[in-house]
Amino acid sequence: MQLQQSRRPLAWTTLLCALLGAGAATAQPAGDATSVAKGKRLFMRCAACHDVGDTPSGRIGPNLKGLLGRPLGGLVGYNYSPAMKAQKQVWDEALLNAWLTKPTNVVPGTTMAFIGIPDADERKALIDYLRSAK
Repeated sequence: MQLQQSRRPLAWTTLLCALLGAGAATAQPAGDATSVAKGKRLFMRCAACHDVGDTPSGRIGPNLKGLLGRPLGGLVGYNYSPAMKAQKQVWDEALLNAWLTKPTNVVPGTTMAFIGIPDADERKALIDYLRSAK
């Protein structure tokens, strides 16, 4: 059973978090369980290079746990490409959606070898899963 929520409190919470510098992504719900589960299955495509665990996995890509709200190229200890290090943006859902669509459109010169996910529903599910991996 899913509880109905008024959109008004969420809007106020989002505004408050943005004003306090916490970022809108932290105020958003993690998505419904079905979408998160679908996103977890889709993450298997990413898991060859990325992890969402608490400890370093030694994979070639950066850990994606807590990605939303983190600056691009901002995971301490990971050796990002110069193109990623030069970014002055913070990961939010819109930016992550654009990245998952086609990374080279977001960061030209990125070394990430990923062509993108054309299906919007799959991108949303993957974002819901990544949001849940805090």
